[in-house]
Amino acid sequence: MVEKLYLAKPRGFCAGVVMAIDAVERAADEMRRDEQGDLTVYHAIVHNQTVVNRLEREHAVHFVEQLDELSPLGSRVAAQGRSLSDTVVFSAHGVSPAVRRRADELGLHTLDATCPLVTKVHSEAKKYAARGYHILLIGDSTTHQEVVGTRGEAPERTTVVSVVGNRKHDPHLADPHTVEVPDPERVVVLTQTTLSVDDTARTIEILRGRFPRLVVPSRDDLCYATKNRQDAVRGIAPHVGLFLVVTSDYSSNGMRLLELADALTGNAKRIESVADVREEWLPGVRAVGITSAASTPEHLVQEIVAWFRERNPALELIEEGEWEDIEFRQPTRRPPAGKGDIPLFAEEPPE
Repeated sequence: MVEKLYLAKPRGFCAGVVMAIDAVERAADEMRRDEQGDLTVYHAIVHNQTVVNRLEREHAVHFVEQLDELSPLGSRVAAQGRSLSDTVVFSAHGVSPAVRRRADELGLHTLDATCPLVTKVHSEAKKYAARGYHILLIGDSTTHQEVVGTRGEAPERTTVVSVVGNRKHDPHLADPHTVEVPDPERVVVLTQTTLSVDDTARTIEILRGRFPRLVVPSRDDLCYATKNRQDAVRGIAPHVGLFLVVTSDYSSNGMRLLELADALTGNAKRIESVADVREEWLPGVRAVGITSAASTPEHLVQEIVAWFRERNPALELIEEGEWEDIEFRQPTRRPPAGKGDIPLFAEEPPE
């Protein structure tokens, strides 16, 4: 019987996710209130299917992977007696300049919910490309939305390099041991924000060995939430016989938590919700650890806690660590290029 539950702290939503989800909810509700039509989001606002499904169900939000999907989507929505608004939200993972230009061409207002920590990496890419550097962008997939957006800032000057230990097969990723650059004297390394701390450090060391003049920005690109959640897993792992990681399988930070938990315990399971917990995992296990990705709602974790308590009312709950105290300001709705900013919410003045 499971006697103890160790809850990682921090876990779940980070500041960027809170900002992005709140922006979508508020914008969608205002659009509907003012009869401006349904809101559309470019890509999943965050990488969690429960969140996406709830926004579709409760706020009539639509998600697209290409802006050119808006025309056929609008026709389908019209056939249901509704309409699409002229506003699109950019997801927390960021977008490339090409997507922004396409939004302008289509006459769309935009709401940029990109996490500020991702925006920082975009800014670095633009800065170093303008200075003539070649960018080695460490990532886990060339198709991850964050990597696509960052690379899009300087596609001719960027090579996406696989992080050491990467479990994804992507033939378009360069190997850090063999990657070549036009000028070894002018090369900089940037990273996806959601990678393994240890694997990223190892990858950078390999690149340093190959390119002694490699520039590493003074501020680490890995986000605070990625690091803190991985540290919390390390703290719990020695005490548990099973580690449950609540995450969608397309969440990069969540899958890195799963890999870390499995490496430390040899027994980690990915679950989307309490419905995925299996009794057959539990024989001989007296302590279970639980963490969740930065895009996972806390209610999913609490439902799992309740599941274990039903089976053992005397269950001991252990939760150590500190919650993060960080907030990001809400984005401003912007019209197509050249038409000036428009405040998104009625109670907020324009910037």
